[in-house]
Amino acid sequence: MSSKIEDFILLSGGDLSADVAEQINTKLSSIPTISSTQIHKVRMSKSKEFKTALLEGPLAKPTTLAIFITQTIENEAPPEDAGACIRFFKRKTHPETLLSDKIQFAVLGLGDSNLLLDRQHTAAKDCNQVAQMLDVRLEALGGQRFCQRGESDERTALTEVEPWIDVLIAKIKECL
Repeated sequence: MSSKIEDFILLSGGDLSADVAEQINTKLSSIPTISSTQIHKVRMSKSKEFKTALLEGPLAKPTTLAIFITQTIENEAPPEDAGACIRFFKRKTHPETLLSDKIQFAVLGLGDSNLLLDRQHTAAKDCNQVAQMLDVRLEALGGQRFCQRGESDERTALTEVEPWIDVLIAKIKECL
């Protein structure tokens, strides 16, 4: 069960994920009880920034919601701008308690099934491997999942993004 939310960290890597993070930022900012000082945008390429925000700094607490917006590009890889963050969380040397009592998280995947060889029988779930891996890994490291992972596909014009954001915002409003 999700607890009260006081702060938000929007983590993005790549131009498309930054655009979606801005959409989420706009919706969060429109909630009267949320001030702009509660919303923190962090690029996934900035290792020190995301590690401090998620693990060490004043935002590393159970009332912080970290929203990861991540793309999958060819060969099931993250874009270069997200690589540092994704590689950090994939490390097998992390203790299972790395994120315990630190953050709640939500993951939105942005994929493109046009990049897959078998485009005839694919959907958003087939082109969001980075988001799928990150979601599972964050939970394995002790993070508390705030809402179900979202997965979208550029081939369908990312039509899955807006409904996922709406569900996220509705759940956030319940936890303020």
